[in-house]
Amino acid sequence: MSFQKSDFGENFLWGVATASYQIEGAKDKDGKSPSIWDTFSHTKGKIENNENADIACDFYHRYPEDLTLLKAMNFDVFRFSLAWTRILPDGIGRINQKGLDYYHRVIDKCLELGLQPWPTLYHWDLPQCLYEKGGWTNRDIVSWFTEFTDVCTREFGDKVKNWMVFNEPAVFCILGHVLGTHAPGERSVNKFMQASHHVCLSQGESGRVIRGNVADAHIGTTYSCMHTDAYSKSMSDLKAARRMNTLLNRLYIEPALGMGYPVDNGWEALKKMEKYTKGGDITKMAFDFDFIGLQNYSRMVVRAAPVPPYMWAMEVPPKKRGITQLTDMGWEVYPEGMYKILKQFGRYNKKIIITENGSAFPDFVQKGAVHDKQRIQFFKDYLSNVLKAKQEGVDIQGYFVWTLMDNFEWAEGYRPRFGLVYIDYKTQKRIMKDSGKWFQEFLR
Repeated sequence: MSFQKSDFGENFLWGVATASYQIEGAKDKDGKSPSIWDTFSHTKGKIENNENADIACDFYHRYPEDLTLLKAMNFDVFRFSLAWTRILPDGIGRINQKGLDYYHRVIDKCLELGLQPWPTLYHWDLPQCLYEKGGWTNRDIVSWFTEFTDVCTREFGDKVKNWMVFNEPAVFCILGHVLGTHAPGERSVNKFMQASHHVCLSQGESGRVIRGNVADAHIGTTYSCMHTDAYSKSMSDLKAARRMNTLLNRLYIEPALGMGYPVDNGWEALKKMEKYTKGGDITKMAFDFDFIGLQNYSRMVVRAAPVPPYMWAMEVPPKKRGITQLTDMGWEVYPEGMYKILKQFGRYNKKIIITENGSAFPDFVQKGAVHDKQRIQFFKDYLSNVLKAKQEGVDIQGYFVWTLMDNFEWAEGYRPRFGLVYIDYKTQKRIMKDSGKWFQEFLR
């Protein structure tokens, strides 16, 4: 499908997404305290090549240059996250004015350039001091997080109207509390259940704080979503795919929609949530978000598993399925998955903004340029499927690229490059890739 910008509508939003820990660096600058990712990345063997984000892209100091590059690519929106540890170094209580001042400078630069600032309150960098008190497994975190929300929205609410609560609860709950591959590195189904329930509670309560503090607020929260297919047509594989769809695509959004937990598919493990649920929690989890942030990169193909590594469902890796078109993360390039998950989420009858979509491919500088043809084709194919879903009635009102520039890609370190801008980590030189130039022309 060929398309142009106008096909998406005059008021369609075009942006890029980033995260504080992945780009800022300045790990202990101006009063910032350690987050769980500072601790995790400094633990030997947790990150590829034992890398960390102490410096990352040095966005903390170079944000004027980077935001100017973003504006040059003709985007409307800069999505970024607020580092909890810069603003409340003790997690609660004492406010660090230098942290607030930094984000004021970033917001003001956005406004000066004509960019809309869209902050995310939590993009995985929990204060280490709060983790030591139980973190997301401690029910007190609901009040800790709403205090952080209150401080941020009172401080920036006169300038910022577009707010997101969480980035991808499924990822930081599953990878951080069951699989142990992300911070804080826990491997416990019970801790996963506790964390998930407290995240759902915090999601609703935080939304209400924003609504109370910010006049004319436009509030959302983001979900990592993957169309889920069964490996075969066997009943056991079909049931496994259904459970995986619940885990990845329903577990966190349906409580926010007032539907409670999705216990309708025979996934017995989910009933353990009752152990952590108190009277009134189902009501507290619900909040009327103005939009849903949907984030998609690939799909999941699963088969039944005899033991519960993934709630009795196990992924069948793309290579084992004979798939050769993979990103540098080992993910299948599956543009139709974007269409299918948009159609699935369209049934919730909520405005959708695609708050992340992108790809990592090996990038090389050749005579001062980066010719990333694979990434350009990725965007063309995925955007075609976004437009198809939109034309079929799904209420999609924005698309944000992951990501502005190459950065610290969590457990994979600096190897995968997702950016529209190439970063030389030795010199911090920035080079706009051909994909950035493609958007520059497309959005002109």
